[in-house]
Amino acid sequence: MSTKQQTLKAPISFSGKGLHTGVQVTMTIHPAEAGRGIVFRRTDIEGQPEIPALCDYVVDTSRGTTIEAGGHRVSTIEHVMSALWTLGVDNALIDIDAPETPILDGSAREYARAITETGLVDQDAERNYYHVTEKMVYTIPEKGTAIILYPDDEFSVSVHVDYNSKVIGNQYATLEPGDDYASKISPCRTFVFLHELEPLMKMNLIKGGDLDNAIVVVENPVPEEQLDHLKKLFNKPDIEIKAGYLNNLELRCNNELARHKLLDLLGDFALLGVRIKGRVWATRPGHFANTEFMKQLKRTIRKAGEKPRYTYDCRKPALYDINAIRRMLPHRPPFLLVDRIFHCDATSVAGIKNVTMNEPFFVGHFPEEPVMPGVLIIEAMAQCSGIMVLNTVPDPENYSTYFMKIDNAKFKRKVVPGDTLQFEIHLLEPIRRGVALVEAKAFVGESLACEAELMAQIVKNKTPKQQ
Repeated sequence: MSTKQQTLKAPISFSGKGLHTGVQVTMTIHPAEAGRGIVFRRTDIEGQPEIPALCDYVVDTSRGTTIEAGGHRVSTIEHVMSALWTLGVDNALIDIDAPETPILDGSAREYARAITETGLVDQDAERNYYHVTEKMVYTIPEKGTAIILYPDDEFSVSVHVDYNSKVIGNQYATLEPGDDYASKISPCRTFVFLHELEPLMKMNLIKGGDLDNAIVVVENPVPEEQLDHLKKLFNKPDIEIKAGYLNNLELRCNNELARHKLLDLLGDFALLGVRIKGRVWATRPGHFANTEFMKQLKRTIRKAGEKPRYTYDCRKPALYDINAIRRMLPHRPPFLLVDRIFHCDATSVAGIKNVTMNEPFFVGHFPEEPVMPGVLIIEAMAQCSGIMVLNTVPDPENYSTYFMKIDNAKFKRKVVPGDTLQFEIHLLEPIRRGVALVEAKAFVGESLACEAELMAQIVKNKTPKQQ
């Protein structure tokens, strides 16, 4: 799979009825720009509100996964999300004219076929991955549900289902790196037990359900009067039961039900919005467990994101020492606020500032309880950003970096004499025309002290800098 973000080469459209609402739906999946993620847009509502396909927006998992934003919903999104995400689509805008995706044949086969036939295109942005570093567990003991995520260099899934059913039995399904999702997983259909049908209908669900888009599992013998009732229910006079399945249905593979559970899990895991490098083992997974685990994982990622990504070793030579920094930046004491750079590449930079009592700002900034001014921490992060951006030109000494915007600045803790500030700057999008948008963070030890989104531009100096 590409290391670059990907989107579709061209739009693809689908029409059909919603499984639970029964309404006719037209859904068109458009290519989208890098970093957009997958977003649903309700074209049947004034203003065409958008709903990001992320676990933060999940509001219902009773018989499918439903997301909501601004009071507007899209339900049963797991099949299309499974196909898009697993086949490599990172960014897409999905126009939909109803509150539910089309169920089609109850699988993701049509979605997968259209995606593979249309093809994908690489985009000018790197994919985001979460590398699992320690075992994570989510369980619902009373349901026998467990999802375990182990560290690994690639993404793989193993699913085990056991419903104490003599028809289904124990079933296992796997998706390993290199497996063909389109042929192995996408054709596997959703299923329901016969005894669940009546309650679901009383709940005003499965209005669009029929024997062409779901597997109905029959555990016990069915009296003739109940069979007659089912014939009327589905408007099919030739319904019969054979080998534990309604209407003499033939399975597409002997573990189709486990594979469908794996299909659903992939769709729900896509709502993390970040690709995972880890190995998943799931027992009796379901939409609630899948999405709750993604919310738990997202909290873990956010916490991990508040720790330094790079390790500073004072014993190693600096990538840029103070003299090299002076040659690149026009700042001079007391406004040169970076002491050394120990990491720098095309998309990130990391530097150090040793905060001492000799700093001139401590004379007047709370002299009895000296605290480094927050604006100077931001300035220091901006100077680090400037070094990264200046690395993109052959003669950085003839350019200066200027602020254009500061957003979402937050101060998490005081910075006092004796602290060592570690700055980490990451590009949020490619540099264009000398303009850089970055995520900037400052740490003291492993504690986040300050963060902000900064936009800056490099401009050629009217006269060369004096060294």
